[in-house]
Amino acid sequence: MKEIACDVLFEKGHTIAEKIFEGVTYPYEVLPKISEFILELGKTLPADKFECREDNIWIAKSASVAPSAYIHGPAIIDEEAEIRHCAFIRGNAIVGKGAVVGNSTELKNVILFDKVQVPHYNYVGDSILGYKAHMGAGSITSNVKSDKKLITIKGPDENVDTGIKKIGAFLGDYVEVGCGSVLNPGTIVGKESNIYPLSSVRGFVPAGSIYKKQGEITKKH
Repeated sequence: MKEIACDVLFEKGHTIAEKIFEGVTYPYEVLPKISEFILELGKTLPADKFECREDNIWIAKSASVAPSAYIHGPAIIDEEAEIRHCAFIRGNAIVGKGAVVGNSTELKNVILFDKVQVPHYNYVGDSILGYKAHMGAGSITSNVKSDKKLITIKGPDENVDTGIKKIGAFLGDYVEVGCGSVLNPGTIVGKESNIYPLSSVRGFVPAGSIYKKQGEITKKH
């Protein structure tokens, strides 16, 4: 199961939230910790670089936030991040350095590593997106099963019962998700993989792969 471990999916030096991964094996274990982690980390952020707003919101002074964007705390927007027109951040969100949260994109209980791009009409909930991961226009993470049952992570060799009702997706570093794709609850995509546009993805996609459709995954090299 090492293929779906945090140490394999993410280069943790590329996030202000590096310490939340200490003592954690799998990324779903991080999700319940995000809110409290933000509250603790926010108190330590330097006042010369971050502005602390009401509702436990910390925004880097070098970040760009559109007047029409809505941010509900707790949240941290790191340096040089860009929160564009009508973005909706519902809380429990960490947006990394140089990340882009675009027009009408919605975030909830997420960690976006540095340089992540969710730039056009994306929904990202209960998810972690690794360094330089990119979600094409209209692609979303589905975070609740239609039968409302607890989510099972389908790994390469075995399944893991999480005991959690809401889990979106975990994208490794440099993952590219094509426009209009749906990442079903508990999806894990390994580093440097590509997802074809309009895909419905579930389960595990190995690192360095091209996901064309369910049952058709090829290696890049």
